[in-house]
Amino acid sequence: MKVSVNGEKEAGLQGLASALLEKGALTSDWLPAFNAVPRHLFVPDVIWPGRAGMNRQDDRVIRSEVPKTWWKAVYTDAPITTQWDDGTYDGPGKGKTPSSSSSMPTMVFSMLDALSVEEGHRVLEIGTGTGWNAALLSHRLGSANVFTIEVDDASAREARKRLNDAGFDPVSVIGDGAEGYAAGAPYDRLIATASIGRVPRPWLDQVRPGGIIVAPWGPTYGGEAVARLTVARDGSASGHFVGSSAFMRLREQRKTLPPATAYDTNADGIRTTTRLSPDDVGEWLHMFVIGVQDPTLFCRVEWGEGGSYRLWLYDTSVTSWAVANYDPGHTEFEVTEHGPRALWDELRSAWNWWDGKGRPGFERFGLTVDGDSERVWLDTPDTPVPQLGA
Repeated sequence: MKVSVNGEKEAGLQGLASALLEKGALTSDWLPAFNAVPRHLFVPDVIWPGRAGMNRQDDRVIRSEVPKTWWKAVYTDAPITTQWDDGTYDGPGKGKTPSSSSSMPTMVFSMLDALSVEEGHRVLEIGTGTGWNAALLSHRLGSANVFTIEVDDASAREARKRLNDAGFDPVSVIGDGAEGYAAGAPYDRLIATASIGRVPRPWLDQVRPGGIIVAPWGPTYGGEAVARLTVARDGSASGHFVGSSAFMRLREQRKTLPPATAYDTNADGIRTTTRLSPDDVGEWLHMFVIGVQDPTLFCRVEWGEGGSYRLWLYDTSVTSWAVANYDPGHTEFEVTEHGPRALWDELRSAWNWWDGKGRPGFERFGLTVDGDSERVWLDTPDTPVPQLGA
């Protein structure tokens, strides 16, 4: 299929399909759904196109004003922001915080592949968004087997209309995704299109033993990956991460971190130098590794001139802070630490542990949820990742 823009034929659906197939994200069993459920039917007329692999949005694009730009964004393998600030901002430029999106197609089909659905499976989707994911599942499994829940009233209503217009009628619910949807349980599969820092207990209760949960999971510090968990008969769940991700947080679990003004950053601290560059601990994987070992640590960056910056570290209990100064071309970096915790030392210990293990990628890590506790492990559940900090 090709889309038409002002009478001109443009490479659209098939061009994106080819790109996804080449990447291995789109598999043959999902190809019929991809072709039958074109993305453009589930993208609003007002969007903020994103960039592949980056959490950055371009300025607002209005379909009626620049249709070619809109179509290009829809059939590019990149995320598209569809809402800012829970719908309170829809003007030119960008709002403060993106709050809904059409996910990057590579991520959509990679997660659907990880879900391992089979004919007859009942699936609960957490986060309807634009409705595209629910439509793909409905085409594959039948609308009667798909349940989707969305916390935002306006987004839920608009998605339901798009689904109905496309010929699909899954059970569409407005509500808190953290609570799941008990009325439709038990489910064979659960997929979340918003990230979490802990797996909500209702999800485990509503998925049958042997069922699978696919959800983006990330620690407070940053970094995130998609967890693929199998639910056990005792109500626990465990499984490996299957790849990097970057999703908007489930509203019920949005981070509420102390402001920098809560810390006395003018107080004297202990000054040292380090050969570990702040620039070598800032990748998404590094942040994940640091965050799973130090759950109460978070960071902010203060930019300077010429590529220099200050990496500020804080603890969520507001007892300690540290700052590392980065200047391009330097091999030693000044560090100041204040408070009962040596936060830079904690970060360095976390990085050294990862380095000593051969710098494993996301796929070597896993997550186990047992009762109210969660633990991240390396390679197997009996090798938990060490915990640092107070």
